[in-house]
Amino acid sequence: MSSATTFALVRHGQTEWNALMRIQGRSDIPLNETGRGQAIAAVGTLSSYDWDFVVSSPLSRAAETADLIADGLGLSVTQRMPALVERDYGLAEGLSAGAELDALREPGGLTGNGGFRGAEPEDDVADRGVDALRMLASDYPGARIIVVSHGTLIRLSLIRILDRPIPTIVNAALTVAQSGPDGWTLDVLNGDILEPVFAGPV
Repeated sequence: MSSATTFALVRHGQTEWNALMRIQGRSDIPLNETGRGQAIAAVGTLSSYDWDFVVSSPLSRAAETADLIADGLGLSVTQRMPALVERDYGLAEGLSAGAELDALREPGGLTGNGGFRGAEPEDDVADRGVDALRMLASDYPGARIIVVSHGTLIRLSLIRILDRPIPTIVNAALTVAQSGPDGWTLDVLNGDILEPVFAGPV
């Protein structure tokens, strides 16, 4: 078995707040029917690879996505990892674009648009996301793990790992990254196969 641990990083399926372009963060918004369909459709994409088990954020939209994927692939969800929850957006949660949201904006952070007053700092989100992946890689070297989490957490973790811009993570799309002794590679992003992007140890 290779010592590189392979991760399928999957954002949960769509929720009503996603459809309405409202910020969710830690708000525990369930999947809608579109989101359930996206999770089931993800099974077909994921079935092109071999996977060992599934872990997820404990928030219901990620947990249900993980359960649907695991059922479709005949796998087990072995952990609900608190470190994989979405960024806490504080007062911005539930808001969509407009004056009320703009009044909360602050600069800085990994993306240069640090987010919103009172929100969890981007650097902290990236730290816990990367730490969760490193822990899984350490505990399960050579494993192939489906990680169902949230768009901002996945995106900020990849920015930290790769030190390059990463676009919005699409609901239920496949992103594949590997952690090995020499560092990280990103092979698939939002379903698109890439020339492998390499980054040294993080």
